[in-house]
Amino acid sequence: MLLVVQEKARERLDVLEGEDRARFEATVLPHLDAAFNLARWLLRSRADAEDVAQDALLRAFRAFGTYRSGNARAWLLQIVRNACFTWLHQNRRQEESVEFDENLMPQEAENPETLAIAGNNREHLSRALESLPESFREILVLRELEGCSYKEISEITSRPIGTVMSSLARARQQLRSALVQQNAPHAKEVRRAL
Repeated sequence: MLLVVQEKARERLDVLEGEDRARFEATVLPHLDAAFNLARWLLRSRADAEDVAQDALLRAFRAFGTYRSGNARAWLLQIVRNACFTWLHQNRRQEESVEFDENLMPQEAENPETLAIAGNNREHLSRALESLPESFREILVLRELEGCSYKEISEITSRPIGTVMSSLARARQQLRSALVQQNAPHAKEVRRAL
């Protein structure tokens, strides 16, 4: 019995051998920074992001035998995304997930980039981004920080491209609103700069 358990444990660890291991390292490892970055923004904690990204990389390593070419970055980020949401579901209260309410959104013309530049303060942008609901934070990080295409985001999040585009527009509106709220004492200056 003990031999069977040890053999199964060894099988789980030695999933990839030789060429497959080299292919994994060449294909997936270049995307580690993107994986950690996505986990960091979704989980809002560097330590948790390190743990979840490591777990996701182990999952990717174990599942690499089923990977059939294509976009390795999107494949890895989808695994990271799923690992993050699993971790959030198991470790955080449900109230922390806030749903989007369109009625709360102001209809102003500023965009997040110009507000961040006008404020000249990355801390404001980070706080505003962290204040967004998970789904909006995720899509903004993938598009604006990781430079993913709409198609890649669609693959990663398993959403239709049209949904990705509309969610991105809403996320940008909500980010804009959060930046305006943070800059309320300087709102006239910010609007003049635009």
